[in-house]
Amino acid sequence: MSVEFRVVIPARYASTRLPGKPLRFIHGKPMIQWVYESATKCGALEVIVATDDKRIFDAVEGFGGHACMTSDQHQTGSDRILEVSQTNNWSEEAIIVNLQGDEPLMPADNLNQVAEILAGSDCEMSTLYKIIDKEEAFNSDQVKLVTDCHGHALYFSRSSIPFDRDGQCNRFFGHIGLYAYRSGFLSRFSRLSVCDLENTEKLEQLRALWNGYRIKTALAKELPGPGIDTEEDLRSVTDLLGKL
Repeated sequence: MSVEFRVVIPARYASTRLPGKPLRFIHGKPMIQWVYESATKCGALEVIVATDDKRIFDAVEGFGGHACMTSDQHQTGSDRILEVSQTNNWSEEAIIVNLQGDEPLMPADNLNQVAEILAGSDCEMSTLYKIIDKEEAFNSDQVKLVTDCHGHALYFSRSSIPFDRDGQCNRFFGHIGLYAYRSGFLSRFSRLSVCDLENTEKLEQLRALWNGYRIKTALAKELPGPGIDTEEDLRSVTDLLGKL
């Protein structure tokens, strides 16, 4: 199925655990360039980096990419993406894929997949997951999810879900932080108040579930490499990209 969509990559300089993260160099190129160039391999109409930092904007434009300056008052990446959508006058039905700026090893096929899932459903959002083992299910940095029989997300958590009461479960779903949504939904979502579950788990997608919106999920076609949150992650991804 051929689907028209756009990719927006939110990128901010003031990362808590790894300041200046988008501009950290990996084999001679800033991280954001690796992410951008990977995204251009999918079937998107366009790829845009959304940032509130002139240094990131200049770096993207410098390597020939497309960047959009946004307000420095946004609390989330989805708010930043909404501003890009409004600036470019995208229609309410325009499908947008939210690719995190610290995911240089996200396969392009997964971007196509998450857009196709949304286009083929009547849900407001779509996302992907991978199969993880019991040990990873207890890692709070790996978000887990459970779904209904139709692939709609029931809940996301940093805790291990479902609770394995009898110790027989060896297959859990690990969330992949890649989303697709329509521009019109983003506008409605931005007006919703932060809910208690979102505050507790620090997971923005719980705001959608709290308010009755549905999120369609699917097993990712390709297993993505690790994202980058720490210096250790940066070293690991640098090694992996050096082998490609």
